[in-house]
Amino acid sequence: MYRQTTAIVDLDAVRNNYSLACALAPKSKSIAVIKANAYGHGILPVAKALHDVVPAFAVAIIDEALELRAGGIFQPILVLEGANNAESFEAAVANELSLVVHSQEQVAQILAANCPLSLPLWIKVDTGMHRIGLKPDDLRLALTKFRAGGHAVSVVCTHLACADLPGSETTQSQLDTFGACIAGCGLPTSIANSAGILTCSASHADWNRPGYMLYGNSPLQIDIEATNDLQPAMTLRSEIIAIRDLAVGESVGYGARWTARRPSTIGTVAAGYADGYPRHAPNGTPTMVNSQIAPLVGSVSMDMLSVDLTDHNKAAIGDAVELWGKDVAVNDVARRSGTIGYELLTGVTARVPRIYTSRVATQ
Repeated sequence: MYRQTTAIVDLDAVRNNYSLACALAPKSKSIAVIKANAYGHGILPVAKALHDVVPAFAVAIIDEALELRAGGIFQPILVLEGANNAESFEAAVANELSLVVHSQEQVAQILAANCPLSLPLWIKVDTGMHRIGLKPDDLRLALTKFRAGGHAVSVVCTHLACADLPGSETTQSQLDTFGACIAGCGLPTSIANSAGILTCSASHADWNRPGYMLYGNSPLQIDIEATNDLQPAMTLRSEIIAIRDLAVGESVGYGARWTARRPSTIGTVAAGYADGYPRHAPNGTPTMVNSQIAPLVGSVSMDMLSVDLTDHNKAAIGDAVELWGKDVAVNDVARRSGTIGYELLTGVTARVPRIYTSRVATQ
């Protein structure tokens, strides 16, 4: 391996975080959400690390589910966007996938396609997210149609829009709407995402869907005690490839966005936005060198960025630089860059090798 920039993924941390999700909602089953390449961590390695402890996995699209099946994952897999044409229904049936049904069009397609009655279906209700989902008033009709056709609906679910804000009125409104529309249905339910698991016990239903928290990062806008036990799974690291001294008044990088106000020592790090590090990270964004903060200076380039090593007496070429991970929170880097940690993790590009560590056999 010749690349200095790597993403080290601690699979034991993923397992710990899944266990935490289960412990916070002991009366629920927790389906591990590993869409978007397991939030950038690697869908197959993460699935293999969890396969012996999870009852099911969830992905966004059928292609992700097929990747899991091809990789030897045989647990139940829920496709959150469902199927949208005859070919995708056929693939779902052939690979024994579970499908979310979120529109009247999908209801009609399933009934018209003569799908096997054994095809597991989750019906999604839009209780206020207003993205996908049946209207609450349409749930009963959909259930009636499926039952008349002999299809068994496994779960009725919804998705919370503001669970990252504990005590949100929007969350309570969604819970009230969902409770009213499922009354008397007699079906298992699923409500809580990671934020709901952490902040809202009323959203802990038969099935929870932890995603972001599995990778060790808080989805919340505030800190709470439960998030202290999350273990970041990804450490994005690189190395110093050059060091130079700057006089007062000299600048660094494109646009001369940072100018030395004191004699300064600047380290060039072999990572940039082509690796997934945010181009808009501002001056002062922390990195970690030899257990000491080295703030970002100047514009992030495609392949390189610069850090201030003036206060690092022993920094040298080849020293490791943590861009985010156990010491530098990805949420902090994201907040400073005007985005969210989800985007940074899923945006780590394919040219960054993933290196997996675990004390538990994952094959």
